Amino acid sequence: MFTANLIPLISFVLITTFTPGPSNISSASMGVLYGYKNTLHFLLGLAAGVFLMMLLSGWISTLLLSFFPTLGPALRYLGAAYILYLAFVILKASYTFSAENTQPMGFLHGLMLQMLNPKMIVYAFTLFATFLTPITTNFPLLLLVIILLTITAFCATSIWALFGTVIKTYLRSPRVKAAVNIILSLLLVSAAIELVVVP
Repeated sequence: MFTANLIPLISFVLITTFTPGPSNISSASMGVLYGYKNTLHFLLGLAAGVFLMMLLSGWISTLLLSFFPTLGPALRYLGAAYILYLAFVILKASYTFSAENTQPMGFLHGLMLQMLNPKMIVYAFTLFATFLTPITTNFPLLLLVIILLTITAFCATSIWALFGTVIKTYLRSPRVKAAVNIILSLLLVSAAIELVVVP
C-alpha cells in the first residue's frame, strides 16, 4: 500500500510543503528584509519543529491504529477530505506577504512557530494516518522518512527566504497566480482521489 501511494504521497508532500503557510511566508518576509544568512537560525528552528511534529504524529497515529485498527480506512477518507480542502484553499490563495512577521526571529521562534502551526499539525497527522501507516512500526524506516521530510521542509523555507522578492513580484500577476493555483489544486485533487481509490 505504501508503494502504491507513492505518487500521491510525493505530490501531497511537495505541494503542502512548498505552498504558502505561516512558516513559508515568514521565511520569505525575513529573507527579503534581512537576507538568507540572518534568517538561517530561524529556518533551522522551523526544520527542528518539523522533525518533532513528525515524530509525535508518527507515534500518535501508531497508538491510535493499534488500539483502534478499524480507524485505518476512515482515516484515509478523512485525509482525502483534508487534501480536497487544501486544494480549495490553494485555489483561492492570494500569496500576500504580511508585514506582521518581519521582525528578526531566531531558532526558538522558528521552533515554536512550527509546533503551534495548525497547518503543520494537520499536515503531519494526515501524512502518517493516511499515507505512512505501514511504516510507523518500523522505527529505522520511520526515522529515515522523517529526516527526508525535514530536509524537504528546510529546502522549502530556504527557497522562500532566498527568492522571496522574486516570488512576490511574479505572483502579483493575476494570470500567473491563477495558473499556479489551478495546477497545484488539480494535483492535490488527483492525490486525494488516488488515496481513496488505491486499496
